[in-house]
Amino acid sequence: MPHHTPVARRHGDRKAAVGDVGRPPVAWAVPGILFFAVFAIVPLAIAVYLSFCTWDGLGSPAPTGLDNWSRLFRDSEFGQAAWLSLVLTTISWVFQTPVALLLGVWAAGRQRSRAFLSAIFFIPLLLSTTAIAMLFHALLDPNFGVIRTIGPWLGIDPAVMGSSTGALLVVAFVGGWQFMPFHTLIYQGGARQIPEVLYQAASIDGAGTVRQFFHITLPQLRHTMTTSSVLMIVGSLTYFDTVLIMTKGGPGTDTTILPYLMYRTGFQTYDLGYAAAIATALVVVATGISLLMVRLSGFGSMRSTREGM
Repeated sequence: MPHHTPVARRHGDRKAAVGDVGRPPVAWAVPGILFFAVFAIVPLAIAVYLSFCTWDGLGSPAPTGLDNWSRLFRDSEFGQAAWLSLVLTTISWVFQTPVALLLGVWAAGRQRSRAFLSAIFFIPLLLSTTAIAMLFHALLDPNFGVIRTIGPWLGIDPAVMGSSTGALLVVAFVGGWQFMPFHTLIYQGGARQIPEVLYQAASIDGAGTVRQFFHITLPQLRHTMTTSSVLMIVGSLTYFDTVLIMTKGGPGTDTTILPYLMYRTGFQTYDLGYAAAIATALVVVATGISLLMVRLSGFGSMRSTREGM
């Protein structure tokens, strides 16, 4: 017969207590689930229903079957908006990820000026998107903005907002300028979780700063990069207020991305059924890209080594 000493029983009781503390009951998630259901699931369900209807926003929605969806796949303007959304998302990711990664790793260090410079860099994150868009719209005005003076010095055409490529790049830059500090915070938190002993062992083996970055920091931040990229891609696919204030989808339709096309269709032409179909398609695309990234990166199979503590 196994003999349990009082010390062993106390040890088992302590482990059970720790396990109970580390795994709160499901009831704790009820407020969050209700909030998500009311403000996300229900509106999404309504949008899906409206995508199968015709509605001008005044009367009652009239079901039309798959008319909106068949129109969606025939609409060349929708195809162009989807392509521009993809291009904007790619530019935003390529622009923001390396800078946010490097700044995040730097901010995780112990430099004397780190806290002060980080506080200044994070200021754009505290400003509203509307205020930032209006600020850059004024700065880039070819007649009265600062771009008229400093643009030629930097090799930038003062009428950069008048070209299709320039306008799209400006939208990507303004969005990156505002939200890059957020992704820097994500990388900063991830870098601070890397065990210091890995860098100490690498230093003993003669690895310099660059080799440590590529062989220790980057592999350890793989899942952090996945999290940041998913948030960045979803955010880029849903750019709206920056485009509305700075370009209004122009010049022509060269910055008419899917969210702006949805707004223009629903609230300027009052074709809310078709706008709902565009919105639903945007949700499907964003969700599909996010799930694909999680699957390819192995993020879904990640397990915390501190689970249950």
